[in-house]
Amino acid sequence: MTDYAAPLRDMHFILHELAGLDAIGTFPAFADVTPDVVEAILAEAEKFAAGVLAPINATGDREGCRLDDKGRVACAEGWKEAWDRFVEAGWVGLSAPTEFGGQGLPKLVSTPVWEMWFSTNMAFAMLPQLNVSQAEVLRIAASDQLKRTWLPRIVSGEWGSTMNLTEPQAGSDLAATRTRAEPAADGTYRLFGQKIFISYGEHELTSNIVHLVLARVPDAPSGVKGLSLFLVPKYLLDADGNPGARNDVHCIAIEHKLGIHGSPTCTMSYGEVGGAVGYLVGEANRGLETMFIMMNEARFGVGVQGPGLAERAYQLARAYARERVQGRDAVTGEAGKPILCHPDVKRMLLSMRARVMAMRALLYTAAGWFDMAHANPDRAVAGKCRRYIDLLMPVAKGWCTEVGQQVCWDAIQVFGGMGFVEETGIAQFARDSRITTIYEGTTGIQANDLVGRKILREGGETLKELIAELRAAVLELRLAGELSVIADALAANVATLERTADWVLTTGKTDLAQVLAGAVPFLKLLGAVCATWQMARLALAARRGLKTAEGDAAYLTSLIELVRFHALTFAPEAEALGVAVREAGQSVIAFDDAFL
Repeated sequence: MTDYAAPLRDMHFILHELAGLDAIGTFPAFADVTPDVVEAILAEAEKFAAGVLAPINATGDREGCRLDDKGRVACAEGWKEAWDRFVEAGWVGLSAPTEFGGQGLPKLVSTPVWEMWFSTNMAFAMLPQLNVSQAEVLRIAASDQLKRTWLPRIVSGEWGSTMNLTEPQAGSDLAATRTRAEPAADGTYRLFGQKIFISYGEHELTSNIVHLVLARVPDAPSGVKGLSLFLVPKYLLDADGNPGARNDVHCIAIEHKLGIHGSPTCTMSYGEVGGAVGYLVGEANRGLETMFIMMNEARFGVGVQGPGLAERAYQLARAYARERVQGRDAVTGEAGKPILCHPDVKRMLLSMRARVMAMRALLYTAAGWFDMAHANPDRAVAGKCRRYIDLLMPVAKGWCTEVGQQVCWDAIQVFGGMGFVEETGIAQFARDSRITTIYEGTTGIQANDLVGRKILREGGETLKELIAELRAAVLELRLAGELSVIADALAANVATLERTADWVLTTGKTDLAQVLAGAVPFLKLLGAVCATWQMARLALAARRGLKTAEGDAAYLTSLIELVRFHALTFAPEAEALGVAVREAGQSVIAFDDAFL
């Protein structure tokens, strides 16, 4: 299989020209984040991704995980050694607070690093992703004592992390959660219940596993308002703060999955022999609110899995297209040429590259918003960035994973029949990518969140603010006459978005069911428009570089042509999605269920 090479030139271009890395580096919190430091971090991450994670990716896929009769889970060969090296290099705490042993780097710097991890070994990278998300929950919501006890070794990676939400009878309906937590005399709780689909719920890569578990205390209100959050370790700590006695929490099964075979997905049982000791995190009956901190971190991380997997699939397809000799060159007629010479194969590869760049630009820009919201002393700018994050988080997760999954499937098409057999390796990326649109909230759940909580609840105010910024981008493109095709595409997208958003706001007052029937098309519409916007920004940045004679002219020209192709190929999809939102929902509601 072709070796992985991180797209460092594209990454650096977006970091500096679109996502605001240079401005973020001026904030006191990130004073040490110089271009040289960022370049060194990304270079080292590429070495680790290519040299350590990529070689064991197929191994994890073939071997999977094994549960023995003692409830122990063994991961694939090489997994433990890779984790130890990952921890030793300090990768887990890259963006974690320095007060708990992290490096305190901006989210914008860690995001391309995570993209590399997901490109080369998504199943492996799910474990540190859980650590990062859990650390954020504890940092914000846990007591000082819990922080001191648990955070440093979660941030370092010495201990693993999970989040436990789903139950067999509940699925995504957390209101149906039954796991209960009974208070003990010492101020702790005893948990009883079962959770399913718990990533890395049991393994021996770390010396302890820290579970965050949603459960109900006695007399809790019904529904999601009665959920509390508990920290439940695999091993209780001894007097010296080290893992001691085994807690009453056990893995009783592991899932046999379509993809991500290298990561153990467990069914966890709490309280089979007296109750699992747990510690309340935050306030009682506000657990879901607290858990959403972890879920939001995880949702962004899953969004990054979209371009991560898609980039690797693109690289493999591109290499195959350059090597596979078949047919004639469509331009010259010369025989015995690689299939890259076939216009349709070139179209597929160009489509893959364009969509990866659009996802990357959107996610890196969003990562920059996170850092701006956290560190920018201008409260107006910080507030705007926070509003944009809240509005577009469902898009970052839902749209990027939908598109990333499609790119992975398109890679198989480039391979043709050879892509359908496991020996070429490309099928793994299609299988692994399938889960990304499901976990941390399906695309439908993300879409309902976008329409219900993010748009209807606030009367579309933040969306209108975003549309105004999009219109400003159209004006800037108009002033650059040679980018008129891109300007036309973005202008048409904005008009479709505005018309459709007005329909959502009006119809949502009287017929919410019809709006929800079109929620996923609306999410895809907003994603498509944001993609056109970010690609337009990419073209404007490349044009500035050409005008000032900075950078590689051939590369900058290729970026403008890539954006032009994207504008002509993918931007027109927005109008069809707008029609689906405004008109097809009524058919969904009216259709007789008996004929489905």
